[in-house]
Amino acid sequence: GGEGGQVVEPEHLLLALLDREGSRGSFALAALGLGERRESVRQALREARRRAGLTQAETDALAGLGIDVEEIVARVEEAHGVGALAGDRKDKRWWSGRTSFGRAAKDVLERSLRVALAQRDRHIGDEHILLALTLRPGVPAEVLADHGVTYEHLVRVLYGSGGEAKAG
Repeated sequence: GGEGGQVVEPEHLLLALLDREGSRGSFALAALGLGERRESVRQALREARRRAGLTQAETDALAGLGIDVEEIVARVEEAHGVGALAGDRKDKRWWSGRTSFGRAAKDVLERSLRVALAQRDRHIGDEHILLALTLRPGVPAEVLADHGVTYEHLVRVLYGSGGEAKAG
């Protein structure tokens, strides 16, 4: 992203959803047992950021080609400081400057609209963003799945067994 502002990524959307209370999305996460495991999700997202946003699956695939991502991260951090690959700014004011949505985050928001339409919901809520995050391959979907939160599980909790509609 540009120097002026921050780029919102799907990981940031998930982190924001984790902090919400009293919403349909937070109800669904709690129903799936994620309430008390939020910190574990945050930790997994932090580790993925240190790997420059690579999923564990991508990291494993590279390991199969003889490329040790952890070792590369360690070397880069040795030379440039911890978090160098994560693109962390020195100042921790995360929303300083203009904020723009990265292409991946825009994709998640577009998918959440399609999910809402598929479920015939009249508005887009955080539960639709959550569903969209599980549909889009990447770090958030992988971390959620590792914690027992999948598209199918969310649909069951949110809509009962009847909600089979799936929007890509």
